[in-house]
Amino acid sequence: MKKILLGLGAIIVLLGLTSVFIVSETEQAVILQFGKPVRTIITPGLHMKVPFPIQEKVVFDDRLLEYDSPPEEILSKDKKSLIVDNYVRWKIVDPLQFLKTVQAIPTALSRMDDIVYSELRRELGTHDMVEIITENREEIMEKVTAASDNATQDYGISVIDVRIRRVDLPSQNEESIYARMEAERKRQANKFRSEGEEEAQKIRASTDKDKTIILADAYKEAERVRGEGDAKAVEIYANAYSADPKFYEFVRTLDAYKKVVDDKTTLVLPANSRLFKLLMEK
Repeated sequence: MKKILLGLGAIIVLLGLTSVFIVSETEQAVILQFGKPVRTIITPGLHMKVPFPIQEKVVFDDRLLEYDSPPEEILSKDKKSLIVDNYVRWKIVDPLQFLKTVQAIPTALSRMDDIVYSELRRELGTHDMVEIITENREEIMEKVTAASDNATQDYGISVIDVRIRRVDLPSQNEESIYARMEAERKRQANKFRSEGEEEAQKIRASTDKDKTIILADAYKEAERVRGEGDAKAVEIYANAYSADPKFYEFVRTLDAYKKVVDDKTTLVLPANSRLFKLLMEK
């Protein structure tokens, strides 16, 4: 009898354990009865179900998930090939629909990747490369997100955000673009050098002109001062000469004597030379 009671107790405990389950804060569940979904549980806490194998639970993640798509080549409006690396933030919003259509996350990721890539390729194909890289990326990604979200609703999935992580060029295009960029920079550098040289020539010409004018004015002033000095000197000499002509003549003779005669000088003078007479008087 005890064995029977123990067996019944074990069965009751087993049934209780298989009837009670917990849904955590990060989960949502679908209850299946003989393999068919009968209800959805989205609130966390303790829940009941008919013991296995009549009913069983399938748990899905209730958090915001992220999927990093592999880089794909996309053609822009201006026929530029771009290698686009994007990622998707998404969430399971209808676990029952999710279970009916895709059943598991790997299948959902495959479907979602096809949808997002299609929308991304369609939208980027209506914009030039420069818009995609710098100008309108935010607006472009909002349109892709909205279109992708609308397309994934049938799978119980909500696409929250689609973002481009990076945009690269194919290697063969990079070389040609870098060459064009280098040529453009050289052209700009040559332009700046040419403009700088032209400005330098203007500055040098203006400086040379100012120099010539300054030198001419200085020469003119120097000649004027020199002329005035010579006139003053002539006036002084004239006054001195008129005051005492003999003394003046004597001084001028001594000056001449000082300039032409030194210890190594041999003079040959005619007898009627004033210098000879002066020397003879000494």
